[in-house]
Amino acid sequence: MGASPVKQLDWSSMSWVTVIWSMNASACLTLAVIYLFVWWRSRAEWAPLLFAVTAASTTAFAFAELAMMRAQTPAQLLAAMNALQFTISFWLVAIVWFVWCYLEAGRRWLAWTIALMRLACLVMNFLIWPLDDRSVALGQIRFLGELVTVLGGGAAQPLLTLFGQSSIVLVLVFVADASVTAWRRGDRRKALAVGGSIEFFLVTAFASSSLVFWAHLQIPIVFSLLYVCLVAVMGYELSHEVLRASQLLHELQASEASLRESEARISLAVEAGDFGIWMRDLARDEVWASDSWRTLFGFTPSQPLKSADVRQRVHPDDRDALRQTQASAVAGLNGGRYETEYRLLLPDGTIRWIASRGRVETDDAGRPMLMRGASRDVTARKLAERETQLLRQEIAHAGRVSMMGQLATGLAHEINQPLAAILRNAEAAELFLQHTTPDLDEVRAILSDIRADDERAGHVIDRMRGLLKRRTLDTRQLDVWALVSEVAALVRVDAASRQVKLDLVVPHDLPQVRGDRIHLQQVLLNLILNAMDALDEACQEDRRVGVTARLNAAQTVEIAVNDAGPGIPADRLGQIFNPFFTTKSHGMGMGLAISRTIIEAHDGQLWAENAPTGGAAFFFTLPIADETAHDDQRGTR
Repeated sequence: MGASPVKQLDWSSMSWVTVIWSMNASACLTLAVIYLFVWWRSRAEWAPLLFAVTAASTTAFAFAELAMMRAQTPAQLLAAMNALQFTISFWLVAIVWFVWCYLEAGRRWLAWTIALMRLACLVMNFLIWPLDDRSVALGQIRFLGELVTVLGGGAAQPLLTLFGQSSIVLVLVFVADASVTAWRRGDRRKALAVGGSIEFFLVTAFASSSLVFWAHLQIPIVFSLLYVCLVAVMGYELSHEVLRASQLLHELQASEASLRESEARISLAVEAGDFGIWMRDLARDEVWASDSWRTLFGFTPSQPLKSADVRQRVHPDDRDALRQTQASAVAGLNGGRYETEYRLLLPDGTIRWIASRGRVETDDAGRPMLMRGASRDVTARKLAERETQLLRQEIAHAGRVSMMGQLATGLAHEINQPLAAILRNAEAAELFLQHTTPDLDEVRAILSDIRADDERAGHVIDRMRGLLKRRTLDTRQLDVWALVSEVAALVRVDAASRQVKLDLVVPHDLPQVRGDRIHLQQVLLNLILNAMDALDEACQEDRRVGVTARLNAAQTVEIAVNDAGPGIPADRLGQIFNPFFTTKSHGMGMGLAISRTIIEAHDGQLWAENAPTGGAAFFFTLPIADETAHDDQRGTR
């Protein structure tokens, strides 16, 4: 038997329309499937999904165009045209939202307007003005070497066509606006590749559709060829992003070892510093914390945490203050940083003092995103501070008793004077009453003098009793002149016995200050007595102590006590306020330390200077009283 003849392929009979449109559809469908899987792996990114919808719509568009060119009856042509209407709506809406997600630009209201207009087009096309096959005319032309069917006229509703093309114009406006925004932001490659290609191919398709539906030009609808080119450009851009993500993944994997090493070093540093670190996601209200922080706050290593769980550990008296401090940081005050101390009340009743500092981090738009911080147990320091404060109070009490011992003679003299006057007046009244007709007016005058002397003695005793009592700060509004005058009256006898003149320069119109009368008297007494001690070796004309008061620029009242003594040695000027440091042979070294503590408890300052003309001066400031404030009670710090 002879060999069978080989049948040759007849290229002249091949339908290039079928081949080209099928290849276009297959390519778009392949891209749609690929990017659908890409989106499925990372569903937070919507751009791959919208691209898949665009590619799938282009696939359907290609098959609809092929069906139109292969239509044999008006019914087949009308069915293909209806499929085109349905597909073009999906395609346009997907393009709009792809631009919104990928370029991260555009006007949302315009995107929704386009979507609603395409929905209206479908409603009008299928429900309001549906076409029937009798209104469709078939035409045939030669295209790519074969006869294809084209729209021969009569199948367009003018109002529907105008409405549909208006939505395409809005798409062009939306894409142009988004591209300009992306270009100005710096994403020029994206704006040019995606926005520019969409504008070019959509304008070309718009012009082609106008020729078919308005100029009634009998040409085949080949929009899918343009859309395939557009899909190719969009796919290339997305693939570029995918490749970039892959590169970033490799870079991330390469840096993981270094990151783990850094984390180990940071963990070692944190543990060495006895710190616990934490991070709070403000959007999800989730708290991450290190093991040391969880141990400090009484949480298990695996326990999920919310901010409410942490607040429950904070002492009820400190919760509002901590919440306000963190809220100020979130609002951006102090650069988003904060530093505070508060107490923890653990489930077993244990109380811990915590020192915490942190900062708030924001996103690119300036919105608060994260709060990070570090916490440390400072309970031991707080207990030591409390013990020190109690010791200072005890020493201050002892200092007051010692100081009053020095003033005992003068106070006794002050009390004896009114008592002696009371005795003499009482004896005189008794003599008057022995008369047969006593002078009652004279007796009344004597009784008035007795009452006044009794009140004066009572005031002296009350002042001494207040200085001897152990007290906390009882802050009130005080008149500066009255405060200085009362102290001057207490030291008047001692000053006279030492032959020291006390000069007071205190204006009567000074604003009132806020403080504890007895404690401030203690400070002023200590400074005046120290000044008189410094004059023990001075000559008679230099034995003067001055007390002045003035309103300074910081809106506080400044009180100064100065003397004409030898002054303070320059090498000891910075030490005189240290506890147990003294320049006196009989001193305890606590008077100035206690005085500074009292003034600082009043939110003031106490310091010393050597006068240029000789002698020393001690200054302290007191805050001006708020006239609208209520009297309050607070303990010394």
